[in-house]
Amino acid sequence: MSLTSSLFSGISGLNTLGNSMQIIGDNIANVNTIGFKSSGFVFADLLSQSVATQSGSSQVGRGTALNDVASNFGQGSFESTGNATDLGIGGDGFFVLRESSSERLFYTRAGNFSFDEDGFLTTPGGYVVQGWGLDENGDDVGAVTDISLSSFTSAPEPTDRISIVSNLDSDSVSNTAAPMSNAWDALNTPPIDPTRYEYQTSVKVYDSLGSSHDVTVYYDKVSDSNWEYIVSCNPDEDRRSFITGPTDSQAGLLARGVIRFDEGSGRITPTGLNLETLTGSTASLQEITNLSVGAGNTGLIAATDVSTQVANPIDMTVPGTITCTYNGATWTAAGAAYPNLSVVSSGANSIVLNLDNTANTVSDITVTIASTATPSAGPPADTIAFDITGSNDWAAAAPNTSGYLEFSSDFIGGVAGSTVQSIEFDIGAQFDGASWASKSLTTTQYARSSTTVFQSANGYSAGDLQGVEVDIDGIITGLYSNGQVTALNRVSLAKFLNEGGLYKEGGSLYRETRDSGDAITNHPGTNGLGNISPNSLEQSNVDIANEFVKMITSQRGFQANSKIITTVDQMLGETINMKR
Repeated sequence: MSLTSSLFSGISGLNTLGNSMQIIGDNIANVNTIGFKSSGFVFADLLSQSVATQSGSSQVGRGTALNDVASNFGQGSFESTGNATDLGIGGDGFFVLRESSSERLFYTRAGNFSFDEDGFLTTPGGYVVQGWGLDENGDDVGAVTDISLSSFTSAPEPTDRISIVSNLDSDSVSNTAAPMSNAWDALNTPPIDPTRYEYQTSVKVYDSLGSSHDVTVYYDKVSDSNWEYIVSCNPDEDRRSFITGPTDSQAGLLARGVIRFDEGSGRITPTGLNLETLTGSTASLQEITNLSVGAGNTGLIAATDVSTQVANPIDMTVPGTITCTYNGATWTAAGAAYPNLSVVSSGANSIVLNLDNTANTVSDITVTIASTATPSAGPPADTIAFDITGSNDWAAAAPNTSGYLEFSSDFIGGVAGSTVQSIEFDIGAQFDGASWASKSLTTTQYARSSTTVFQSANGYSAGDLQGVEVDIDGIITGLYSNGQVTALNRVSLAKFLNEGGLYKEGGSLYRETRDSGDAITNHPGTNGLGNISPNSLEQSNVDIANEFVKMITSQRGFQANSKIITTVDQMLGETINMKR
Protein backbone atom coordinates (compact mmCIF):
# COMPACT_ATOMS: atom_id res chain seq x y z
CA MET A 1 0.00 0.00 0.00
CA SER A 2 1.46 3.38 -0.98
CA LEU A 3 1.45 6.59 0.96
CA THR A 4 -0.51 8.25 -1.83
CA SER A 5 -3.52 6.03 -1.03
CA SER A 6 -3.61 7.68 2.37
CA LEU A 7 -3.90 11.02 0.63
CA PHE A 8 -7.06 9.91 -1.17
CA SER A 9 -8.56 8.61 2.06
CA GLY A 10 -8.08 12.05 3.58
CA ILE A 11 -9.52 13.68 0.49
CA SER A 12 -12.64 11.46 0.69
CA GLY A 13 -13.09 12.62 4.27
CA LEU A 14 -12.71 16.24 3.26
CA ASN A 15 -15.23 15.84 0.42
CA THR A 16 -17.73 14.00 2.56
CA LEU A 17 -17.50 16.41 5.49
CA GLY A 18 -17.72 19.32 3.07
CA ASN A 19 -21.01 17.92 1.77
CA SER A 20 -22.23 17.46 5.35
CA MET A 21 -21.50 21.13 6.01
CA GLN A 22 -23.58 21.99 2.94
CA ILE A 23 -26.49 19.99 4.37
CA ILE A 24 -26.08 21.63 7.77
CA GLY A 25 -25.89 25.04 6.13
CA ASP A 26 -29.08 24.37 4.16
CA ASN A 27 -30.89 23.34 7.34
CA ILE A 28 -29.75 26.42 9.23
CA ALA A 29 -30.59 28.68 6.27
CA ASN A 30 -34.17 27.36 6.31
CA VAL A 31 -34.66 27.55 10.05
CA ASN A 32 -37.51 30.06 9.46
CA THR A 33 -38.92 28.57 6.25
CA ILE A 34 -42.62 27.62 6.56
CA GLY A 35 -43.15 23.86 6.33
CA PHE A 36 -39.46 23.12 5.76
CA LYS A 37 -38.25 19.62 6.66
CA SER A 38 -34.62 19.31 7.68
CA SER A 39 -32.25 16.84 6.08
CA GLY A 40 -29.97 14.40 7.82
CA PHE A 41 -26.90 12.65 6.44
CA VAL A 42 -25.27 9.27 6.94
CA PHE A 43 -21.63 8.40 6.18
CA ALA A 44 -20.41 5.02 4.97
CA ASP A 45 -16.93 3.61 4.45
CA LEU A 46 -15.67 2.92 0.95
CA LEU A 47 -14.84 -0.49 -0.45
CA SER A 48 -11.81 -1.78 1.41
CA GLN A 49 -8.51 -2.71 -0.23
CA SER A 50 -6.89 -6.08 0.40
CA VAL A 51 -3.29 -6.09 1.65
CA ALA A 52 -0.90 -8.92 2.43
CA THR A 53 -0.03 -9.52 6.05
CA GLN A 54 1.85 -12.24 7.92
CA SER A 55 -1.50 -13.74 8.85
CA GLY A 56 -2.78 -13.60 5.33
CA SER A 57 -4.85 -11.11 3.40
CA SER A 58 -6.44 -8.27 5.37
CA GLN A 59 -8.57 -5.26 4.44
CA VAL A 60 -7.72 -1.62 4.77
CA GLY A 61 -10.39 1.02 4.24
CA ARG A 62 -10.07 3.55 1.45
CA GLY A 63 -11.92 6.40 3.08
CA THR A 64 -15.52 7.52 3.47
CA ALA A 65 -18.47 8.63 1.34
CA LEU A 66 -21.90 10.18 1.85
CA ASN A 67 -24.19 7.18 2.14
CA ASP A 68 -27.59 8.92 2.25
CA VAL A 69 -29.26 12.30 2.65
CA ALA A 70 -32.76 11.83 4.06
CA SER A 71 -35.47 14.36 4.90
CA ASN A 72 -36.77 14.44 8.44
CA PHE A 73 -40.58 14.65 8.18
CA GLY A 74 -41.06 15.10 11.91
CA GLN A 75 -43.78 17.51 13.09
CA GLY A 76 -42.81 21.18 13.24
CA SER A 77 -44.22 23.58 15.79
CA PHE A 78 -47.20 25.81 14.93
CA GLU A 79 -47.31 29.57 14.68
CA SER A 80 -50.72 31.17 15.18
CA THR A 81 -51.70 33.76 12.60
CA GLY A 82 -54.73 35.93 11.99
CA ASN A 83 -55.35 34.57 8.52
CA ALA A 84 -58.19 32.07 8.19
CA THR A 85 -56.58 30.45 5.16
CA ASP A 86 -53.25 29.79 6.89
CA LEU A 87 -53.37 26.03 7.46
CA GLY A 88 -51.09 23.61 9.24
CA ILE A 89 -51.17 19.82 9.31
CA GLY A 90 -51.10 18.17 12.72
CA GLY A 91 -49.79 14.71 11.82
CA ASP A 92 -48.97 12.99 8.56
CA GLY A 93 -49.86 14.21 5.10
CA PHE A 94 -49.26 16.87 2.49
CA PHE A 95 -51.41 19.52 0.89
CA VAL A 96 -52.09 18.73 -2.77
CA LEU A 97 -51.32 21.49 -5.26
CA ARG A 98 -51.79 21.86 -9.01
CA GLU A 99 -49.46 23.90 -11.16
CA SER A 100 -51.60 26.67 -12.62
CA SER A 101 -50.28 26.21 -16.15
CA SER A 102 -50.57 22.40 -16.27
CA GLU A 103 -52.14 19.37 -14.65
CA ARG A 104 -48.98 18.44 -12.72
CA LEU A 105 -49.52 17.85 -9.01
CA PHE A 106 -47.14 18.83 -6.25
CA TYR A 107 -47.21 18.37 -2.49
CA THR A 108 -46.27 20.64 0.38
CA ARG A 109 -46.46 21.11 4.13
CA ALA A 110 -46.43 24.90 3.80
CA GLY A 111 -50.03 26.05 4.23
CA ASN A 112 -49.68 29.80 3.69
CA PHE A 113 -52.61 30.02 1.25
CA SER A 114 -54.83 32.86 0.07
CA PHE A 115 -57.62 33.42 -2.45
CA ASP A 116 -56.57 35.08 -5.68
CA GLU A 117 -58.54 37.52 -7.82
CA ASP A 118 -60.39 34.66 -9.51
CA GLY A 119 -61.45 33.04 -6.25
CA PHE A 120 -58.93 30.17 -6.32
CA LEU A 121 -57.14 29.13 -3.14
CA THR A 122 -53.45 29.36 -4.06
CA THR A 123 -49.92 29.41 -2.70
CA PRO A 124 -47.72 32.53 -3.00
CA GLY A 125 -46.21 30.86 -6.07
CA GLY A 126 -49.61 30.52 -7.77
CA TYR A 127 -50.13 26.78 -7.25
CA VAL A 128 -53.83 25.93 -6.77
CA VAL A 129 -54.85 23.99 -3.66
CA GLN A 130 -56.84 20.84 -4.37
CA GLY A 131 -59.94 19.54 -2.59
CA TRP A 132 -63.61 18.71 -2.99
CA GLY A 133 -66.65 20.86 -3.60
CA LEU A 134 -69.47 20.28 -1.09
CA ASP A 135 -73.21 20.07 -1.57
CA GLU A 136 -75.84 21.62 0.71
CA ASN A 137 -75.53 18.64 3.09
CA GLY A 138 -71.76 19.00 3.37
CA ASP A 139 -71.02 15.88 1.29
CA ASP A 140 -68.27 15.68 -1.33
CA VAL A 141 -69.22 16.42 -4.92
CA GLY A 142 -67.21 14.60 -7.58
CA ALA A 143 -63.45 14.06 -7.57
CA VAL A 144 -60.63 16.19 -6.19
CA THR A 145 -60.40 19.48 -8.05
CA ASP A 146 -59.34 23.11 -7.66
CA ILE A 147 -60.68 24.82 -4.55
CA SER A 148 -62.41 28.03 -5.58
CA LEU A 149 -65.07 30.34 -4.25
CA SER A 150 -68.10 30.21 -6.51
CA SER A 151 -70.79 31.24 -4.01
CA PHE A 152 -70.20 34.89 -3.22
CA THR A 153 -73.92 35.30 -2.52
CA SER A 154 -76.09 33.20 -0.24
CA ALA A 155 -79.47 32.64 -1.92
CA PRO A 156 -82.53 33.47 0.22
CA GLU A 157 -84.47 30.70 1.89
CA PRO A 158 -88.25 31.13 2.35
CA THR A 159 -89.72 30.55 5.79
CA ASP A 160 -91.61 27.28 6.14
CA ARG A 161 -91.81 27.06 9.93
CA ILE A 162 -92.52 29.45 12.78
CA SER A 163 -92.60 28.66 16.49
CA ILE A 164 -94.45 30.90 18.93
CA VAL A 165 -94.78 29.78 22.54
CA SER A 166 -96.77 32.12 24.76
CA ASN A 167 -98.44 32.32 28.12
CA LEU A 168 -102.01 33.61 27.95
CA ASP A 169 -103.27 35.22 31.13
CA SER A 170 -105.92 33.01 32.73
CA ASP A 171 -107.37 36.04 34.56
CA SER A 172 -108.18 37.91 31.36
CA VAL A 173 -111.75 38.22 30.01
CA SER A 174 -113.23 37.96 26.54
CA ASN A 175 -113.12 41.18 24.59
CA THR A 176 -115.99 40.36 22.22
CA ALA A 177 -118.77 37.88 21.84
CA ALA A 178 -118.30 37.67 18.06
CA PRO A 179 -115.43 35.68 16.55
CA MET A 180 -112.24 37.74 16.53
CA SER A 181 -111.84 37.12 12.79
CA ASN A 182 -115.06 39.09 12.29
CA ALA A 183 -113.32 42.18 13.63
CA TRP A 184 -110.63 42.11 10.94
CA ASP A 185 -111.02 44.83 8.31
CA ALA A 186 -108.03 45.45 6.07
CA LEU A 187 -109.49 48.83 5.08
CA ASN A 188 -109.00 50.14 8.61
CA THR A 189 -105.76 51.18 10.32
CA PRO A 190 -105.03 49.09 12.27
CA PRO A 191 -106.97 46.25 10.63
CA ILE A 192 -108.24 45.08 14.00
CA ASP A 193 -109.26 47.29 16.90
CA PRO A 194 -106.99 46.76 19.96
CA THR A 195 -110.12 46.42 22.10
CA ARG A 196 -111.04 43.22 20.25
CA TYR A 197 -108.12 41.07 21.45
CA GLU A 198 -106.16 40.33 24.62
CA TYR A 199 -102.60 39.84 23.32
CA GLN A 200 -100.56 39.92 20.13
CA THR A 201 -97.06 38.82 19.12
CA SER A 202 -95.16 39.08 15.84
CA VAL A 203 -92.41 37.11 14.13
CA LYS A 204 -90.42 37.95 11.00
CA VAL A 205 -90.67 35.60 8.01
CA TYR A 206 -89.06 35.62 4.55
CA ASP A 207 -90.43 34.96 1.09
CA SER A 208 -88.56 33.14 -1.68
CA LEU A 209 -86.91 36.38 -2.87
CA GLY A 210 -85.58 37.18 0.59
CA SER A 211 -87.95 40.01 1.52
CA SER A 212 -89.00 40.04 5.16
CA HIS A 213 -92.57 40.26 6.40
CA ASP A 214 -94.16 40.38 9.83
CA VAL A 215 -96.62 37.64 10.74
CA THR A 216 -98.73 38.64 13.73
CA VAL A 217 -100.80 36.33 15.91
CA TYR A 218 -103.68 37.83 17.92
CA TYR A 219 -105.19 36.02 20.91
CA ASP A 220 -108.47 36.58 22.72
CA LYS A 221 -110.19 34.58 25.42
CA VAL A 222 -113.49 32.92 24.53
CA SER A 223 -114.32 31.20 27.83
CA ASP A 224 -112.60 30.00 30.98
CA SER A 225 -110.25 27.65 29.16
CA ASN A 226 -110.74 28.40 25.45
CA TRP A 227 -108.82 30.97 23.45
CA GLU A 228 -109.23 31.95 19.82
CA TYR A 229 -106.43 33.27 17.66
CA ILE A 230 -105.94 34.69 14.20
CA VAL A 231 -102.77 34.67 12.12
CA SER A 232 -102.27 37.73 9.93
CA CYS A 233 -99.83 39.76 7.86
CA ASN A 234 -99.75 43.30 6.56
CA PRO A 235 -102.77 43.59 4.20
CA ASP A 236 -100.65 45.50 1.67
CA GLU A 237 -98.31 42.48 1.42
CA ASP A 238 -101.04 39.86 0.87
CA ARG A 239 -100.85 38.67 -2.76
CA ARG A 240 -102.96 35.51 -2.57
CA SER A 241 -104.90 34.89 -5.76
CA PHE A 242 -108.34 35.18 -4.17
CA ILE A 243 -107.58 38.53 -2.55
CA THR A 244 -109.24 41.04 -4.84
CA GLY A 245 -106.96 43.97 -4.17
CA PRO A 246 -106.72 47.02 -1.92
CA THR A 247 -110.48 47.10 -1.34
CA ASP A 248 -110.58 43.53 -0.03
CA SER A 249 -111.41 43.70 3.66
CA GLN A 250 -110.01 40.23 4.28
CA ALA A 251 -106.53 40.97 2.94
CA GLY A 252 -103.88 39.97 5.45
CA LEU A 253 -106.08 37.47 7.28
CA LEU A 254 -104.25 34.13 6.91
CA ALA A 255 -105.71 31.72 9.45
CA ARG A 256 -107.74 31.40 12.62
CA GLY A 257 -108.14 28.75 15.27
CA VAL A 258 -108.93 27.78 18.83
CA ILE A 259 -106.65 26.67 21.69
CA ARG A 260 -108.22 24.70 24.55
CA PHE A 261 -106.42 24.49 27.88
CA ASP A 262 -106.92 22.14 30.77
CA GLU A 263 -108.49 24.20 33.55
CA GLY A 264 -106.39 22.54 36.21
CA SER A 265 -102.93 22.39 34.62
CA GLY A 266 -103.12 25.34 32.24
CA ARG A 267 -101.62 23.22 29.44
CA ILE A 268 -103.10 22.33 26.06
CA THR A 269 -105.60 19.46 26.18
CA PRO A 270 -105.25 16.36 23.92
CA THR A 271 -107.99 17.77 21.65
CA GLY A 272 -107.10 21.37 22.29
CA LEU A 273 -105.90 22.76 19.00
CA ASN A 274 -107.34 23.48 15.58
CA LEU A 275 -106.68 25.82 12.71
CA GLU A 276 -108.68 27.03 9.71
CA THR A 277 -107.12 28.72 6.71
CA LEU A 278 -108.77 31.40 4.63
CA THR A 279 -109.22 29.90 1.18
CA GLY A 280 -111.48 32.45 -0.51
CA SER A 281 -112.49 36.08 -0.38
CA THR A 282 -115.59 36.97 -2.36
CA ALA A 283 -118.37 39.51 -2.24
CA SER A 284 -120.96 36.95 -3.23
CA LEU A 285 -123.01 34.71 -0.99
CA GLN A 286 -121.24 31.89 0.77
CA GLU A 287 -123.11 29.00 2.36
CA ILE A 288 -126.51 30.67 2.48
CA THR A 289 -128.82 27.73 1.93
CA ASN A 290 -132.51 26.92 1.53
CA LEU A 291 -133.39 30.23 -0.06
CA SER A 292 -137.18 30.48 -0.27
CA VAL A 293 -139.64 33.17 -1.40
CA GLY A 294 -143.10 33.50 0.06
CA ALA A 295 -146.22 33.62 -2.13
CA GLY A 296 -147.66 37.14 -1.67
CA ASN A 297 -150.83 38.52 -3.12
CA THR A 298 -149.03 40.00 -6.08
CA GLY A 299 -146.75 37.03 -6.65
CA LEU A 300 -144.17 39.39 -8.11
CA ILE A 301 -141.29 38.10 -6.04
CA ALA A 302 -139.85 34.89 -7.43
CA ALA A 303 -136.81 32.89 -6.43
CA THR A 304 -135.00 34.17 -9.51
CA ASP A 305 -135.64 37.75 -8.44
CA VAL A 306 -133.72 37.46 -5.19
CA SER A 307 -129.96 37.73 -4.90
CA THR A 308 -127.92 37.99 -1.77
CA GLN A 309 -124.60 39.72 -1.26
CA VAL A 310 -122.33 39.25 1.73
CA ALA A 311 -119.84 41.99 2.43
CA ASN A 312 -117.72 39.68 4.58
CA PRO A 313 -118.52 35.94 4.46
CA ILE A 314 -116.34 35.21 7.50
CA ASP A 315 -119.06 36.70 9.72
CA MET A 316 -121.51 33.96 8.79
CA THR A 317 -120.48 31.49 11.45
CA VAL A 318 -123.66 30.98 13.49
CA PRO A 319 -126.13 28.54 11.95
CA GLY A 320 -129.72 29.69 11.80
CA THR A 321 -132.55 30.97 9.61
CA ILE A 322 -133.31 34.60 8.86
CA THR A 323 -136.74 35.56 7.56
CA CYS A 324 -137.30 38.94 5.89
CA THR A 325 -140.91 40.20 5.72
CA TYR A 326 -142.28 43.14 3.79
CA ASN A 327 -144.52 45.34 5.97
CA GLY A 328 -145.87 47.72 3.36
CA ALA A 329 -142.95 50.15 3.16
CA THR A 330 -139.85 48.39 4.21
CA TRP A 331 -138.54 44.97 5.05
CA THR A 332 -138.07 43.67 8.56
CA ALA A 333 -135.92 40.73 9.63
CA ALA A 334 -135.97 38.19 12.42
CA GLY A 335 -133.85 35.19 13.35
CA ALA A 336 -133.92 33.32 16.63
CA ALA A 337 -130.24 32.41 16.35
CA TYR A 338 -129.25 36.07 15.98
CA PRO A 339 -130.32 38.09 19.04
CA ASN A 340 -128.19 41.03 17.89
CA LEU A 341 -129.61 41.03 14.36
CA SER A 342 -130.53 44.52 13.17
CA VAL A 343 -131.66 46.19 9.95
CA VAL A 344 -129.16 48.71 8.64
CA SER A 345 -131.38 50.00 5.84
CA SER A 346 -134.47 48.82 4.04
CA GLY A 347 -136.49 49.66 0.97
CA ALA A 348 -139.05 48.04 -1.27
CA ASN A 349 -136.43 46.22 -3.24
CA SER A 350 -133.58 45.61 -0.78
CA ILE A 351 -132.65 45.11 2.83
CA VAL A 352 -129.25 45.40 4.52
CA LEU A 353 -128.76 43.32 7.67
CA ASN A 354 -126.16 43.43 10.42
CA LEU A 355 -125.54 40.14 12.25
CA ASP A 356 -123.80 41.39 15.38
CA ASN A 357 -125.33 44.88 15.73
CA THR A 358 -121.93 46.61 15.67
CA ALA A 359 -120.63 49.52 13.67
CA ASN A 360 -118.37 47.14 11.76
CA THR A 361 -119.87 47.33 8.29
CA VAL A 362 -118.11 44.19 7.09
CA SER A 363 -120.71 42.28 9.08
CA ASP A 364 -123.51 43.44 6.81
CA ILE A 365 -125.55 41.14 4.58
CA THR A 366 -127.41 42.70 1.68
CA VAL A 367 -130.53 41.05 0.22
CA THR A 368 -131.55 42.53 -3.15
CA ILE A 369 -134.90 42.01 -4.94
CA ALA A 370 -134.58 42.29 -8.69
CA SER A 371 -138.28 43.01 -9.31
CA THR A 372 -139.19 46.67 -9.58
CA ALA A 373 -142.76 45.97 -8.48
CA THR A 374 -143.77 46.73 -4.93
CA PRO A 375 -144.14 43.56 -2.86
CA SER A 376 -147.42 42.71 -1.22
CA ALA A 377 -147.91 44.01 2.33
CA GLY A 378 -151.11 42.20 3.06
CA PRO A 379 -151.40 38.66 4.29
CA PRO A 380 -149.92 36.45 3.29
CA ALA A 381 -147.02 38.95 3.26
CA ASP A 382 -144.13 38.42 0.91
CA THR A 383 -141.18 36.85 2.68
CA ILE A 384 -137.63 35.86 1.91
CA ALA A 385 -136.00 33.23 4.11
CA PHE A 386 -132.53 31.76 4.06
CA ASP A 387 -130.39 29.62 6.28
CA ILE A 388 -126.84 30.50 7.33
CA THR A 389 -124.54 27.55 7.94
CA GLY A 390 -121.17 29.35 7.88
CA SER A 391 -118.71 30.54 5.28
CA ASN A 392 -116.96 28.11 3.01
CA ASP A 393 -114.16 30.64 2.69
CA TRP A 394 -112.56 28.77 5.59
CA ALA A 395 -111.10 25.27 5.43
CA ALA A 396 -110.03 23.18 8.40
CA ALA A 397 -106.35 22.24 8.36
CA ALA A 398 -105.17 18.76 9.36
CA PRO A 399 -101.78 18.19 11.02
CA ASN A 400 -98.99 17.55 8.54
CA THR A 401 -96.71 14.52 8.60
CA SER A 402 -94.56 16.22 11.24
CA GLY A 403 -97.55 16.66 13.53
CA TYR A 404 -98.03 20.42 13.12
CA LEU A 405 -100.71 22.62 11.58
CA GLU A 406 -99.93 24.76 8.53
CA PHE A 407 -101.25 27.93 6.93
CA SER A 408 -100.46 29.45 3.54
CA SER A 409 -99.31 32.87 2.45
CA ASP A 410 -98.22 34.52 -0.77
CA PHE A 411 -96.18 37.69 -0.47
CA ILE A 412 -95.06 37.78 -4.12
CA GLY A 413 -98.19 36.96 -6.14
CA GLY A 414 -96.71 34.65 -8.75
CA VAL A 415 -98.70 33.25 -11.66
CA ALA A 416 -101.20 30.52 -10.73
CA GLY A 417 -100.11 30.53 -7.11
CA SER A 418 -96.55 29.55 -7.95
CA THR A 419 -95.19 31.61 -5.05
CA VAL A 420 -97.55 30.33 -2.36
CA GLN A 421 -95.60 29.17 0.67
CA SER A 422 -96.88 26.86 3.38
CA ILE A 423 -95.76 27.76 6.88
CA GLU A 424 -95.77 25.28 9.74
CA PHE A 425 -97.22 26.75 12.95
CA ASP A 426 -95.78 25.36 16.19
CA ILE A 427 -97.14 26.58 19.53
CA GLY A 428 -95.43 23.88 21.57
CA ALA A 429 -97.80 20.98 20.92
CA GLN A 430 -97.39 18.12 18.43
CA PHE A 431 -99.99 15.74 17.06
CA ASP A 432 -98.97 12.11 17.62
CA GLY A 433 -101.62 10.63 15.35
CA ALA A 434 -104.32 10.48 17.99
CA SER A 435 -104.05 13.58 20.17
CA TRP A 436 -102.08 16.73 20.83
CA ALA A 437 -99.12 16.24 23.15
CA SER A 438 -97.58 19.28 24.82
CA LYS A 439 -93.82 19.60 24.60
CA SER A 440 -91.61 20.75 27.46
CA LEU A 441 -91.83 24.29 26.09
CA THR A 442 -95.47 24.86 25.24
CA THR A 443 -98.14 27.54 25.17
CA THR A 444 -99.87 27.77 28.53
CA GLN A 445 -102.68 29.52 30.37
CA TYR A 446 -101.28 30.62 33.72
CA ALA A 447 -102.35 33.41 36.05
CA ARG A 448 -99.75 35.91 34.96
CA SER A 449 -99.48 38.54 32.25
CA SER A 450 -99.72 37.34 28.69
CA THR A 451 -96.26 37.19 27.22
CA THR A 452 -94.20 35.51 24.52
CA VAL A 453 -91.94 32.88 26.07
CA PHE A 454 -90.15 31.83 22.89
CA GLN A 455 -90.40 32.55 19.19
CA SER A 456 -88.38 31.66 16.13
CA ALA A 457 -88.70 31.32 12.38
CA ASN A 458 -86.46 29.71 9.82
CA GLY A 459 -85.66 31.23 6.45
CA TYR A 460 -83.39 34.14 5.68
CA SER A 461 -82.71 36.87 3.15
CA ALA A 462 -79.96 36.95 0.54
CA GLY A 463 -76.47 37.57 1.90
CA ASP A 464 -72.98 38.48 0.70
CA LEU A 465 -69.85 36.51 1.52
CA GLN A 466 -67.98 38.27 4.31
CA GLY A 467 -65.32 35.73 5.19
CA VAL A 468 -64.35 32.08 5.43
CA GLU A 469 -63.40 29.68 8.19
CA VAL A 470 -61.66 26.30 8.08
CA ASP A 471 -62.20 23.55 10.67
CA ILE A 472 -59.98 20.62 11.66
CA ASP A 473 -61.72 18.42 9.06
CA GLY A 474 -60.54 20.73 6.32
CA ILE A 475 -64.03 22.04 5.56
CA ILE A 476 -64.04 25.63 4.31
CA THR A 477 -67.24 27.41 5.34
CA GLY A 478 -68.48 30.73 4.04
CA LEU A 479 -69.72 33.38 6.47
CA TYR A 480 -72.49 35.49 4.90
CA SER A 481 -74.04 38.80 5.86
CA ASN A 482 -77.44 37.11 6.40
CA GLY A 483 -75.98 35.04 9.23
CA GLN A 484 -75.67 31.83 7.24
CA VAL A 485 -72.65 29.57 7.57
CA THR A 486 -72.40 27.38 4.46
CA ALA A 487 -69.93 24.55 3.80
CA LEU A 488 -68.21 25.31 0.47
CA ASN A 489 -65.13 23.09 0.03
CA ARG A 490 -62.99 20.51 1.77
CA VAL A 491 -59.19 20.54 1.62
CA SER A 492 -57.64 17.22 0.57
CA LEU A 493 -54.49 15.68 2.05
CA ALA A 494 -52.18 13.06 0.56
CA LYS A 495 -49.69 10.63 2.02
CA PHE A 496 -47.03 8.30 0.58
CA LEU A 497 -45.80 4.89 1.60
CA ASN A 498 -42.24 6.21 1.32
CA GLU A 499 -42.05 9.91 2.10
CA GLY A 500 -38.27 9.78 1.82
CA GLY A 501 -38.63 8.95 -1.86
CA LEU A 502 -40.21 12.33 -2.67
CA TYR A 503 -38.23 14.67 -4.87
CA LYS A 504 -37.64 18.24 -3.65
CA GLU A 505 -38.64 20.80 -6.23
CA GLY A 506 -37.79 23.91 -4.22
CA GLY A 507 -40.29 26.40 -2.89
CA SER A 508 -41.28 23.89 -0.18
CA LEU A 509 -42.67 21.64 -2.91
CA TYR A 510 -42.29 17.90 -3.44
CA ARG A 511 -43.29 15.68 -6.32
CA GLU A 512 -43.88 11.98 -6.29
CA THR A 513 -41.36 9.53 -7.73
CA ARG A 514 -41.19 5.83 -8.36
CA ASP A 515 -39.50 5.44 -4.98
CA SER A 516 -42.21 7.36 -3.09
CA GLY A 517 -45.11 5.47 -4.65
CA ASP A 518 -48.42 6.98 -5.67
CA ALA A 519 -50.18 9.58 -3.56
CA ILE A 520 -53.01 8.29 -1.36
CA THR A 521 -55.58 11.10 -1.10
CA ASN A 522 -58.30 11.33 1.52
CA HIS A 523 -60.05 13.59 4.02
CA PRO A 524 -58.01 15.16 6.82
CA GLY A 525 -58.20 13.07 9.97
CA THR A 526 -58.89 9.82 8.12
CA ASN A 527 -56.80 6.91 6.88
CA GLY A 528 -53.80 7.93 8.99
CA LEU A 529 -53.79 11.53 7.78
CA GLY A 530 -53.41 14.40 10.20
CA ASN A 531 -55.96 17.06 11.08
CA ILE A 532 -55.97 20.62 9.84
CA SER A 533 -54.86 23.34 12.23
CA PRO A 534 -56.60 26.52 11.00
CA ASN A 535 -55.15 30.00 11.49
CA SER A 536 -51.73 28.37 11.93
CA LEU A 537 -48.59 27.68 9.97
CA GLU A 538 -46.20 24.80 10.54
CA GLN A 539 -42.70 26.08 11.24
CA SER A 540 -39.46 24.53 10.07
CA ASN A 541 -38.53 21.44 12.07
CA VAL A 542 -34.83 22.36 12.06
CA ASP A 543 -33.27 21.92 15.54
CA ILE A 544 -30.71 24.73 15.58
CA ALA A 545 -28.83 23.32 18.60
CA ASN A 546 -28.53 19.94 16.96
CA GLU A 547 -27.29 21.55 13.76
CA PHE A 548 -24.61 23.46 15.66
CA VAL A 549 -23.40 20.24 17.30
CA LYS A 550 -23.23 18.61 13.86
CA MET A 551 -21.34 21.65 12.60
CA ILE A 552 -18.75 21.31 15.35
CA THR A 553 -18.23 17.61 14.75
CA SER A 554 -18.04 18.14 11.00
CA GLN A 555 -15.56 20.94 11.47
CA ARG A 556 -13.35 18.82 13.68
CA GLY A 557 -13.63 15.90 11.31
CA PHE A 558 -12.63 18.12 8.42
CA GLN A 559 -9.72 19.43 10.45
CA ALA A 560 -8.58 15.90 11.28
CA ASN A 561 -8.77 14.81 7.64
CA SER A 562 -6.73 17.80 6.58
CA LYS A 563 -4.08 16.67 9.11
CA ILE A 564 -3.95 13.32 7.31
CA ILE A 565 -3.00 15.09 4.10
CA THR A 566 -0.38 17.31 5.69
CA THR A 567 1.11 14.38 7.60
CA VAL A 568 1.27 12.18 4.51
CA ASP A 569 2.87 15.09 2.70
CA GLN A 570 5.58 15.22 5.33
CA MET A 571 6.09 11.46 5.07
CA LEU A 572 6.43 11.73 1.29
CA GLY A 573 8.96 14.47 1.80
CA GLU A 574 11.00 12.29 4.10
CA THR A 575 10.86 9.51 1.52
CA ILE A 576 12.13 11.80 -1.20
CA ASN A 577 14.93 13.03 1.07
CA MET A 578 16.19 9.47 1.43
CA LYS A 579 17.92 9.93 -1.95
CA ARG A 580 20.18 12.68 -0.70
